Amino acid sequence: MPYVKPTDLVTRMIDAGESKVLTSTRDTLVRSFMGGAVLALAAAFAVTVSTRTDNPLAGAILFPVGFCLLYLMGYDLLTGVFTLSPLAWLDKRPGVTFPGVLRNWGLVFVGNFAGAFVTAVLMTIYFTYGFSTEPDAVGQAIGHIGEGRTVGYADHGAAGMLTLFVRGVLCNWMVSTGVVAAMMSESVIGKVVGMWMPIMLFFYMGFEHSIVNMFLFPSGLMMGGQFTIGDYLVWNEIPTVLGNLVGGITFVGLAMYVTHGRTAPRRTPLPRLPEPELATAEGR
Repeated sequence: MPYVKPTDLVTRMIDAGESKVLTSTRDTLVRSFMGGAVLALAAAFAVTVSTRTDNPLAGAILFPVGFCLLYLMGYDLLTGVFTLSPLAWLDKRPGVTFPGVLRNWGLVFVGNFAGAFVTAVLMTIYFTYGFSTEPDAVGQAIGHIGEGRTVGYADHGAAGMLTLFVRGVLCNWMVSTGVVAAMMSESVIGKVVGMWMPIMLFFYMGFEHSIVNMFLFPSGLMMGGQFTIGDYLVWNEIPTVLGNLVGGITFVGLAMYVTHGRTAPRRTPLPRLPEPELATAEGR
């Protein structure tokens, strides 16, 4: 599994950010729709495993399979473009502007939400036999997750909002670390190994991922969760998006760019020998 050194890794990060900003609207929407949908399926899978085995660690261990698949298939997540796209702008890549970065973020947000929402509807049908019965144990668990991670934060007021934001920061610190770690290797196995640990960590620790929440909360509402759309937006999605933005840029993108992209080891050039001495040194 060939290892990509940090200085070369930053170049790959910048290249990836440039590519994402310059991708067409159609392709960005398709890729982000599928990214949100695949991650939502992985979240449904992980909650199902955790509920039916009564072992949250089992769900966390298996959740990264969805993240790995969507990454290897070239799909986009908002958490990833938060980290990569600004680097191309900071590096002054041709054609990459700050409005272009914002456009990329906006398109990926729309696509991710659409994909996650469609999956939420499909999984609600699955858990309720087409809305004809009460949700099963897994569906009820998803509803309770939505309650605990909206009104549960609201019950703590400002301290709850701070906790929510920090969990969003910590989440994209780990998720973007997984995105970058996948670039450290040329092999599929190496990429999967690099992604698995940070993604498993964020899921098990209950950090807040804006795209996962785009699935959990709409499906939770459809399956009887005792919270409102306003609760979801104010006490989860908006602070989570902001936390994901700060965590990805600060602890991964800028950290790597500043220390490995903009700072290179200084080498003292060798003194230039006069022509006769240079000829002797070269054996002529």
